Amino acid sequence: MVAYKSKAVERIRLPDRDERERALEEAGYNVFSLAADDVYIDLLTDSGTGAMSDEQWAALHRGDESYAGSPSFERLESAVEDVMGFPHVIPAHQGRGAENVLYGSLLSEGDVVPNNTHFDTTRAHVANQGAEAVDCPTEGAHDLRAEEPFKGNFSVERAREAVSEVGAENVPLVISTITNNSTAGQPVSIENTRRVRAFADEIDATFVIDACRFAENAFFVREREDEYAETSVADIAREQLEYADAAVMSGKKDGLANTGGFVATRDDALFERCRSRAILYEGFPTYGGMAGRDIEAMAVGLREAVTDAYIEDRIEQVRTLASMLEDADVPIYTPAGGHAVYLDAGSFYPHLDSSEFPGQVLVCELYREGGVRGVELGSFAFPDSDRPELVRLAIPRRTYHQEHFEHVLETVESAYENRDAVDGLRLATEPEIPELRHFTAELEPVTN
Repeated sequence: MVAYKSKAVERIRLPDRDERERALEEAGYNVFSLAADDVYIDLLTDSGTGAMSDEQWAALHRGDESYAGSPSFERLESAVEDVMGFPHVIPAHQGRGAENVLYGSLLSEGDVVPNNTHFDTTRAHVANQGAEAVDCPTEGAHDLRAEEPFKGNFSVERAREAVSEVGAENVPLVISTITNNSTAGQPVSIENTRRVRAFADEIDATFVIDACRFAENAFFVREREDEYAETSVADIAREQLEYADAAVMSGKKDGLANTGGFVATRDDALFERCRSRAILYEGFPTYGGMAGRDIEAMAVGLREAVTDAYIEDRIEQVRTLASMLEDADVPIYTPAGGHAVYLDAGSFYPHLDSSEFPGQVLVCELYREGGVRGVELGSFAFPDSDRPELVRLAIPRRTYHQEHFEHVLETVESAYENRDAVDGLRLATEPEIPELRHFTAELEPVTN
């Protein structure tokens, strides 16, 4: 059932093929460097790229820009406690700002941090503190065809192995990311969250949930975990988060806002540490690098994110695109996750070695064929890992319609039909931080 109608529109334009070829070359075959005006359908990320509701636009006018003690902050604080169950909240300009505040307050040189799977900025923030990020995906997480319900789960067994190698005293923090972005947006069960809570207690570690897509995760829990079949998404989301000591949040995802994020906690001592660090890096703790109007929009968005009308429409859009691609026999990661469809670039280009970045090749081909921008999450984004070669087509919230998805399908089909004719890519330039190289590195075609 359609949950929305459009109240504003934006003209978009598909550059001709010669323009796309030229833009791609000038961008160093890195689509992060493309001008947005040169992109026809932008599936690079769902972070901050969605359309806000009329209630959110109305809330912007309530925004109070006081440096300290803003009533806009009070409304955000109330929304976080009502929706997520945390009494303390510290705003940040976006999710990675919140990561800096939280992980900078918890980690020291030599620490080890287990996570179901670290995403790029999380891994970089852990490394920036001199700590080591350890991925603990569940068995089957990298099986692209396994129809398991919770492939995003945290493997407590793998985490215990890490603890046995370094000692519990060197593992002050355990993270579970819901949904698991680096594992194709796959959900995490509440049963698994309970096990991670018990594990954190066992080693006396702080348990943090990366809650960027907590509402999407709650939808899958209701659908796939029998205990919660008759429970509302709002109640599921709150219960799952109640197992954590703290949460880090990008409000640009399930906050349904275009900017902003926060750290939330129920630990008074941790709150004080984070608040002090936030003043140094983000701003006074009642605005944290955000304008009051954006705080208002996020406070409304958090409440909207756990409503049935919103979340059912959101997941249905992702599933629609996934079904269209499957019906066309295009290889994708299944089952589809909550925010994106992941193309199996390894199956597109079995003739390319991982050193030739098959995922990034596919990203470039999608732009070349149809002006569609996705993002590589394989050997280019995650060097020295054994993850599959994936390309994420992240769907902005409440933004695109059926006709857009039909164009995406035609573009992917064209790239798949021409898959035997493409060559690989190699690095031409590389930044100093390897965990973030996919944002700014330049590439060039491999000439055979």
